[in-house]
Amino acid sequence: MFTLEETVEKLKENISAPPGMEATTATYQFILEGDGGGNYILKFQDGRGSIEQGTAENPDVTITMQVSDFIDLVSGKLNAITAFMTGKLTISGDFNLALKLQSLL
Repeated sequence: MFTLEETVEKLKENISAPPGMEATTATYQFILEGDGGGNYILKFQDGRGSIEQGTAENPDVTITMQVSDFIDLVSGKLNAITAFMTGKLTISGDFNLALKLQSLL
């Protein structure tokens, strides 16, 4: 199983210049709960993504989930829609932006 740090590094590779996000400017707040959790800000500026630890002042989308579920999501073991439908992932904010992110996770 991957650690949260390894998962964030893998995510950095996926978001540097992802297809389908070229014209996207958005801020996503991840609230990762449980052992070793924390808050992460995922930003897209004109399609280029970055992720850092911290709390966004005014995110477009906030995603809350357990650290272990986040690791499974990024590693492909957990489908985002399934996670949402089973309550493992909660979303507040712009749902359409959240759907755009699904293909990257």
